[in-house]
Amino acid sequence: MQVDEILALFDKEQRQEVEFFGFRREVTPEVVRHICATPGSGESMLIYSRLTPDNAAEVIQAEIAYFESLGHNFEWTVFGHDTPSDLRERLLVFGFEAEDPEAVLVLDLNETPPSLLEPVTHDIRRITDPALLDDVETVHKQVWPKAAYIPWLAQRLADELQGDPEQISIYAAYVDDVPASSAWITFHRGSQFAGLWGGSTLPQYRQRGLYTALVATRLQEARQRGVRFLTIDASPMSHAVLKKYGFNLLTYAHPCKWRVTSARQPKDV
Repeated sequence: MQVDEILALFDKEQRQEVEFFGFRREVTPEVVRHICATPGSGESMLIYSRLTPDNAAEVIQAEIAYFESLGHNFEWTVFGHDTPSDLRERLLVFGFEAEDPEAVLVLDLNETPPSLLEPVTHDIRRITDPALLDDVETVHKQVWPKAAYIPWLAQRLADELQGDPEQISIYAAYVDDVPASSAWITFHRGSQFAGLWGGSTLPQYRQRGLYTALVATRLQEARQRGVRFLTIDASPMSHAVLKKYGFNLLTYAHPCKWRVTSARQPKDV
């Protein structure tokens, strides 16, 4: 399958049709929204849009007003092939805050490199007890700077692990029984895609193959579950590693954040 065909399938299954635990999906003729059901355990999202130069300003204003009425912060993710081509710049004009772009990489599991199918020899443990998510948060908190740290991450993972465990698998890598790296994979019913998330390794444990071991562990699970494609929003460091294992660039994602300006409290939805 060619990259453009995979991209079209990605748009359909992972942006237009996807459902997320703990979110209410809303579809309009122009956008697909996901509204966080429990404020404080995540932020709402707008992950798909199909706009034109003629209606972009009107739709952007309407979405701002809608999320303001809920009192929800939200992220509008603009992908490199979205229309109009200057959508990201239009959002910034309206007051959105741009974050660093991420490369969306994809691997066709029918073309998995043999090295990722070898038995994993590192101490990788799947976390099924929410009480052990402290190990994941410990890694995350130390790896990411304060500005990028997600304070509700552990609660969000715990909610999903308890509420719909078939859709997420969480792993931690240990060195001498100390949590050194962590990551998770998400699955979606009816989709040929699974997503790799959260790959983080403490600086003192890098260059030991832990990141690759976690990729291999999750990839092997995905193959066992019949998934065809793996995707990941990769940082430059991850991009360089994953390229060696056959991951290809699918598109770029440009997260744009809206912070509510109203004084009203977030509403439960």
